Amino acid sequence: MLRTRICLAAVLLVAGLHAASAQTAAAPATTAPAATTEAKPGKIKLTMQKLKDMKAKWSANKPKLKACRADVKSKGLAGDDRWFYIEECMNRT
Repeated sequence: MLRTRICLAAVLLVAGLHAASAQTAAAPATTAPAATTEAKPGKIKLTMQKLKDMKAKWSANKPKLKACRADVKSKGLAGDDRWFYIEECMNRT
């Protein structure tokens, strides 16, 4: 029982030291690129902005959007597949 506790404490100590050293090693690396990423938005922000732009464009043609959403529902698409299908459907003539 005592051996188990000592081993557990040693494992936790090693894991804590490893995490601390990983944080200190990564900290200087993240400060340098931070200055360059401020100039351009992140990938997630671009994706969210693109989705907002697409939704704004699609809302101008509500009957077609309604038909495309019905197609998506009938095909059972979800997630990214859903958005790609709606984009393709809205771009069709």
